[in-house]
Amino acid sequence: QQAGYHVDILSPEGGRVPLVYINSTDSLHLAYLYDKEFMYRLSHTLCPDEINSAEYDIIQYTGGSAPIYDIPENKAIQEIAMSIYEEHNGVIAAVCHGTAGIVNLKTEDGKYLIEGKNVNGVPDRQENKSLAHYKHYPFIIETVMKERGGIFKHSDIQEPHMEVAGRLITGQNSVSTEMVTQTSIEVSEAMEQKTP
Repeated sequence: QQAGYHVDILSPEGGRVPLVYINSTDSLHLAYLYDKEFMYRLSHTLCPDEINSAEYDIIQYTGGSAPIYDIPENKAIQEIAMSIYEEHNGVIAAVCHGTAGIVNLKTEDGKYLIEGKNVNGVPDRQENKSLAHYKHYPFIIETVMKERGGIFKHSDIQEPHMEVAGRLITGQNSVSTEMVTQTSIEVSEAMEQKTP
């Protein structure tokens, strides 16, 4: 928004989405918690039927563990993402567990989007395997990315890390979000300058 973009929030069914990982001592978290417009949008997310992909330059899959369960198999969201990417020369970005959302994306020729590209996401060795939800993951992001032909690159420490493969931008963890978002905007604007 600070860069002048309108931001919509999409979820598989629309409506209210849950909030987790809130740190009440973090001033940025608190600012958003008390931002009425932002909280309204989290309570009224758009569903895929409400999205016209021609109106968007960027789709960004955000993290938290939830995306690994209901985003990768969602055909409607896949179609939106690939329409933005292939039909409108837009950017696909993903951060942390949000990268689960891109593992099943396929190009018009039937190949996986990540095939042959440098990609990034949560390395399995950095997952907290003691957490109950890890035991219920339908797949491991790093493993599936490699199986799909992605060239998985990551940092071994908890620091910002990003891979840029043209208009596909992936970040390793939550601290990579700002970098991924800024790069997505830069790549999108560079594409607009190329378009006659």
